[in-house]
Amino acid sequence: MAFLSYLGLKSLWLQVVIWLLLSTLLVVFSRRFFQPPARKSKITDAVFGKTLTEILPGHTGRVLYEGNSWRARCDDHKLSLSPQQRVYVVAREGTILIVMRKSGIP
Repeated sequence: MAFLSYLGLKSLWLQVVIWLLLSTLLVVFSRRFFQPPARKSKITDAVFGKTLTEILPGHTGRVLYEGNSWRARCDDHKLSLSPQQRVYVVAREGTILIVMRKSGIP
């Protein structure tokens, strides 16, 4: 405010309006730099689950993982997974598990 007065803006209302505009712009543009990035959970251990329902390409189904039923989607959008098939859990996006078909799992 003092800087604006120094520049010759004597009107208090004009100084307040300029201050409000600059403050709003600063808040809007600074949020982009201070927001934490969206979290995508990577599951680090080799974990396995079993499909409870069929998972069609591009759709979600149900997987039994750690004793609980989870919504799941196949990592490969061209594959479908049949029920009672063992799968490898590779990631978690919110409450949806990302799974892959694992051939050769007993």
